[in-house]
Amino acid sequence: MTTNAKAETEMQSGTEIFVPLNKLKKSPRNARKTPHSEAHIEALAGSIAAKGMLQNLVIEPETNPEGEATGFYFVTIGEGRRLAQLLRVKRKEIRKTEAIRCVLDTENDPQEISLDENVTREAMSVPDQVERFRELSERKGWGAEEIAARFGVSAHVVRQRLRLGAVSPKLMQVYRDGDLTLDQLMAFAITEDHDRQEQVYESLSYNREPWIIRRDLTKTNIEATDRRAIFVGPENYAEAGGTIIRDLFTEDQGGFYEDPALLDRLVIERLEGIAVEVRQTEGWKWASVHIDFPHAHGMRRAYPHAVALSEQDTAAAEAAQVEYDALTKQYDSAEDLPDDVDQRFGELEAEIERIDALRHGYDADEIARGGVFVVLNHDGTARIERGFIRAEDEKPEPEDAEGGSAEFEGVRVNVDGEIIDDGDNDERGNHISAPDPEDEEAEEEGKPLSDVLIRDLTAHRTLGLRLVLGEQPDMALIAVTHALAAQTFYRGVDASCLEIRPTSSHLASHADGIEDTASAKALADRHEGWAADMPRDVADLWGFIAGLDHASLMALLAHCASLTVNAVKQPWERKPHAQQTADRLATAVVLDMMAHWLPTVRTYLGRVTKAHILAAVREAVGDEAADRIAGMKKQAMAEAAEQLLAGTGWLPSLLRTTQPAWLAEQSETGPMPDGTPGTEEESSPIAAE
Repeated sequence: MTTNAKAETEMQSGTEIFVPLNKLKKSPRNARKTPHSEAHIEALAGSIAAKGMLQNLVIEPETNPEGEATGFYFVTIGEGRRLAQLLRVKRKEIRKTEAIRCVLDTENDPQEISLDENVTREAMSVPDQVERFRELSERKGWGAEEIAARFGVSAHVVRQRLRLGAVSPKLMQVYRDGDLTLDQLMAFAITEDHDRQEQVYESLSYNREPWIIRRDLTKTNIEATDRRAIFVGPENYAEAGGTIIRDLFTEDQGGFYEDPALLDRLVIERLEGIAVEVRQTEGWKWASVHIDFPHAHGMRRAYPHAVALSEQDTAAAEAAQVEYDALTKQYDSAEDLPDDVDQRFGELEAEIERIDALRHGYDADEIARGGVFVVLNHDGTARIERGFIRAEDEKPEPEDAEGGSAEFEGVRVNVDGEIIDDGDNDERGNHISAPDPEDEEAEEEGKPLSDVLIRDLTAHRTLGLRLVLGEQPDMALIAVTHALAAQTFYRGVDASCLEIRPTSSHLASHADGIEDTASAKALADRHEGWAADMPRDVADLWGFIAGLDHASLMALLAHCASLTVNAVKQPWERKPHAQQTADRLATAVVLDMMAHWLPTVRTYLGRVTKAHILAAVREAVGDEAADRIAGMKKQAMAEAAEQLLAGTGWLPSLLRTTQPAWLAEQSETGPMPDGTPGTEEESSPIAAE
């Protein structure tokens, strides 16, 4: 045994010594077997770097089998601090031979004292941490980053602790007394208004869920996910003097806007700016600004029509498309595009879109008499709806070329209002006696055929058309599509000889806000796209439809037919067969209502009984979740249920779609197209009555 080794073994227990870091090892008798987390080691390294080693390591000498000291030491207490120092070596903050202050312990059982260190201690309470962090911030002027670096925690944790300092001292004492949980205390920190915090606390019932506390504190605020907040943006709102409440303890998705009136004013101001630009650029007579689209405007709408491009624009479009196709072919297999090529693709796409926009336009007369609505879309973007013509700006209707409205004086009618023709009426329906032969010879040559004869001949022609059209399905398809399109896209026209009368129920009278949904916008866009392709004159409509390829013809027919669908259930109506047909149609088209509707407080949960809410949660999530919210009040239960049902695919029975046979064969036990389980039509106890 060397002299140094003897001296180390003979050293009195409890002596403080300095040992090079690379001579320290993890003790095999350390009580902690679960390794320290990386975050904990990071925290210790930051603390040591700022303040040094505040606690000594406790060590014992390593010996070989013969009992001789090896010159290395086992760390009995302080393994986390040893690892933190090694992390500092890795970061080049210290050398691996850095002298570490240690206390030699050869008397106590290493396992016992290691366990003692980890068990007999108590972490500082959150309120105490809050007060100390806040004191450092105010007294020394340290920011969250500097405090975080000195204590080895993240800046976000420090901000959270500082934010808790905004909680009312009264509520902080309630937490110290054990009457509030930490999650509940953090929920109160969403606002700095102590009076408001205390008011909400006093009004809480036995249910003190953190989300309920946050909801009550932000009841008069606007969420950052609201379309108005998205449209204005946080920077513009803050610049106008608005305050955004942010929650550092949850994923608040941007916080809450504190001043709804200011937000609405900013929305209107920005929409007005867009409206002025549209009027000046396009020349419309008027522009009206609204947050919600005014569906009850009562105006006729004109749609854009196809416009021939100028030779210059045609050439530019062809050149842009040729270059775009060439680049696409050249870089078709490339995983990443060079920056200049990617930029050129963007320029070409913008040019093609610009020219495509010129292919449709409004008549100058329609622009001079019409206007636009500039409204806020459901996704937080500006929506411009063009071509509305007020009643006072409509052109006067031309008088009927054949003398205006028919006169019915002297005409005999039956109980159904049909004209009775006994062959003894003149062209105006006046009863006359049979003409004398001399009078017949005296009639002028070229006298028009009598109405009676015209009706007789055209009746036979109608019969012939019915017979022949029924033998030509392809032509019948064109004729039906023409009849529907004429009445769908042209106002006040009777352009078809088919007595098909499409009607379209106004859904806004049945469901408030339905016309501002994404589905309604998609339908309106589809309609506008077809309207832009329609010929200006209804007389040209037959040629347009007859010239469509089969796929386009079917698409137009499908669109026109879709506008006539009415599956609304009215309490006073008795149309069981119509509702059965609606169910079969939904199955045939594999309707997925989850793509168009979600169960929220506004759409369903806030409008049904507590029993319906619990049944929905029980069916979608399970008995445990339903039992957990069973004791809540109606509003709180509805809000909790909305969160529980999110992403489950649950739908009320009225909105569920029965699987078609071909889909049921593929998966007899799989989910339905709308996400609800089962393959057979169900009668749910939670259907809205």
